[in-house]
Amino acid sequence: MAAFWVDKSTRAIVQGITGRVGQAQTHWMLEAGTPLVAGVTPGRGGQVIEGLPVYNTVADCVSNEGANASVIFVPAVAARQAAMEAIDCKLQLIVIVTEHIPMRDTMEIKARARSSGVTVIGPNCPGLFVPGIGKLGIIPASIFRQGTAEGVGVVGRSATLSYEVIANLAEAGLSQTAAVGIGGDPVVCTEFVEVLKRFEADPATKGVALVGEIGGTTEERAAEYIATMSKPVVALIAGRAAPAGRRFGHAGAIIRSGSGGAEQKIKALREAGVTIADTPSQIPMLLKQRIL
Repeated sequence: MAAFWVDKSTRAIVQGITGRVGQAQTHWMLEAGTPLVAGVTPGRGGQVIEGLPVYNTVADCVSNEGANASVIFVPAVAARQAAMEAIDCKLQLIVIVTEHIPMRDTMEIKARARSSGVTVIGPNCPGLFVPGIGKLGIIPASIFRQGTAEGVGVVGRSATLSYEVIANLAEAGLSQTAAVGIGGDPVVCTEFVEVLKRFEADPATKGVALVGEIGGTTEERAAEYIATMSKPVVALIAGRAAPAGRRFGHAGAIIRSGSGGAEQKIKALREAGVTIADTPSQIPMLLKQRIL
């Protein structure tokens, strides 16, 4: 099992590769060294994008290229069908970058993936980046510090806040073992706990930076697992000043009926032994105090 779902055996495809965003991000993923083997756009089979063959179906990518992972850049209206096609082809990992997918569609994708034993990250997420392997998604490769055997894992709901944390870690001399963006929608297919389990099992990961925000209860569920972890976790919870009922950026970042507030998340995390940072720039110092 790959520590963070992808490794040197990964053969990934890009669903929506002929679109403007899909094509641009394919270029950046290849530049980051990502093992991409093909792309998919129905009706556009036979084309070549960024040196990769384009097929009409995921099944064609599996049979012709040995594909075992996918990153999806199709519009929201087509995302459910694209994800279901990849799940039915039994790809090991599917990253859905697309935002504005209806919640019902996400719930159906999540249920199908779990019954099929397929990992889906997202939707509305930046994907994941594993130094030395590459990235599936849109996380900028330039902000990472690479080249050391040990480092810090980063997992977050917010893409840009996670980027800021990664950049601060790199500036402070801390490398990263992996960064995973789980997405900011009310329903996501992979939650904090599943990523934290990967970091806990990875011997190169010495600590974890968690970037949460208001809305939902995924941070509280993470706290229950963190209480059992052997590795230190430092967390930042965004939206501490947001009033109830007002959405804070992401679709899922909203306090409803008194639930999902920052203070109750912080309380649960502190009780689990998590150190809480007030700003992204504090995280490297707090992690160094826990690790060293």
